[in-house]
Amino acid sequence: MPDSSTQPEFFAPWHVHLGSGDISPRRLHLLQAIEATGSVSQAAKQVGMTYKAAWDAVEIMNNLAGEPLVNRQHGGKGGGGATLTPTGLQIVTMHERLSAMQAMWMATLDNTDADILPLMRRIKMQTSARNSFYGTIEDVKKGAVNAEVVLKLQGEDRIVATVTSDSVTRMGLKPGVSAWALVKASWVVLAKQEAKGLISARNFLCGHVTRITEGPVNVEVVVELKGGNTLSSIITQGALEELELTEGAPICVLIKASHVLLGVDE
Repeated sequence: MPDSSTQPEFFAPWHVHLGSGDISPRRLHLLQAIEATGSVSQAAKQVGMTYKAAWDAVEIMNNLAGEPLVNRQHGGKGGGGATLTPTGLQIVTMHERLSAMQAMWMATLDNTDADILPLMRRIKMQTSARNSFYGTIEDVKKGAVNAEVVLKLQGEDRIVATVTSDSVTRMGLKPGVSAWALVKASWVVLAKQEAKGLISARNFLCGHVTRITEGPVNVEVVVELKGGNTLSSIITQGALEELELTEGAPICVLIKASHVLLGVDE
């Protein structure tokens, strides 16, 4: 009989699904830590994240949930405070209750079922695209080769994607269907409001700067749109200076429709 020390241990972390995307165990722990500490900076330390990674996670969760889970309270370089919204607090409370129930249930499983666990892990997929959104298809205009798909996000924000007509049929894209939109940060261009009409990008969305993270060469700028969605853009130091960007400054984002990747749940 195999040494019990070599037997796999059952552990099935919760992925909370809001109908708008999964919240991973690590992000759930981040929400718990924010509730406990009232600070994103302190919560990041508790879960082993950098401050930037923690805010990235918060912004992604707010986008995917379709409503804010965390409210920010602006502060100094240390980050200011943060509180959970009623929905965020409800998720944390549910997670704690379900985790306790899961611990009792998992103890009843036989280790012979462990062979399936690697397969379960492989079929989970994450995306490297910095900007992830979940919304409802509002309109589809099909052409001979390509189609234009309008996705309504939380608030009144909308994003337009260009896909092949074959993809529309294969993915079942039609008004009322829920879908994902993915956009790499390097594909998001920043511009002043006055540039509207001078640039051909199909998506021209305006908001204000909420965060600037400077590196030796490039800069990440996070923009909150009017509907509450956030977009991350990677620009050069030169562009940052030329646009005179600071936190709170009004700014618009430009995205080509062909740079928006769409996905649907199976």
